Amino acid sequence: MPEFHYYRTLWWEKGDFNPKAKWEEATLPYKLAAGVSLEEYEERSDNHTKFLRIAAISRVFLRQCDPVFSTDGDIIGLGAIRTRADDSEKEGDACFRPKKPRVQQPNGSDGENEPWPNLVIEVAYSESESHVLEKVKDFWLRNWSRAHDTIVVKIDKPFEAKKAPLRMQAWHFCARDRPRRTADIQPRTYFEFGTHDKYGNPTNIEQGQCVINISLDCLYDNAYPEAIIHRQLLPDPIVLDFLIIRNQFILAYE
Repeated sequence: MPEFHYYRTLWWEKGDFNPKAKWEEATLPYKLAAGVSLEEYEERSDNHTKFLRIAAISRVFLRQCDPVFSTDGDIIGLGAIRTRADDSEKEGDACFRPKKPRVQQPNGSDGENEPWPNLVIEVAYSESESHVLEKVKDFWLRNWSRAHDTIVVKIDKPFEAKKAPLRMQAWHFCARDRPRRTADIQPRTYFEFGTHDKYGNPTNIEQGQCVINISLDCLYDNAYPEAIIHRQLLPDPIVLDFLIIRNQFILAYE
């Protein structure tokens, strides 16, 4: 089988548009998979587009962490790790933490002794706003021994297929904002950063207007003592400008 057949299957399996697939030479219609329902195809397409959005946020975040790459203060990108707690499993879309010691069993992120990520990013597209916010409050930030900061991005599906989404929202939750263990946690930051608001009116945000700040003390919470916070190398806070992120989202449709 020619090599390009393998690389073409990567779109269906992983959402990878590899140049070795030679799509420009493909004769349409081209069979990628058989026995796939329309609903399954739409869900898979949504997930691949969602991956591009997560990658845009992760890239803006990790670029600011580059100065400490491969040092004792390195921030580890864990990807979409599966975690276990309260007889349930959750998978964050993107997770980050410094080097951390193992925790007392069974309080770990694996139901045993693996440390929890310090920063979790959740991107909701098909998922409802209420469901993703409930996941953050009741799972990721259920108590102070789990994730420390969580960013939630909700993107409303566009009315027209293959069009860029118009309304986008973002929340930032921090464990330090929970006054006591049983209290409800409120977002530290919330804003709409799409091209239109919930009423369909155009928005005109500028750079620096819609930002989420992650302090180094939060990012390195419970890190190994030898995991030095290189304050002379890293910005404090690390700033995620969602105008830049929104522009990256839109580029994925062009």
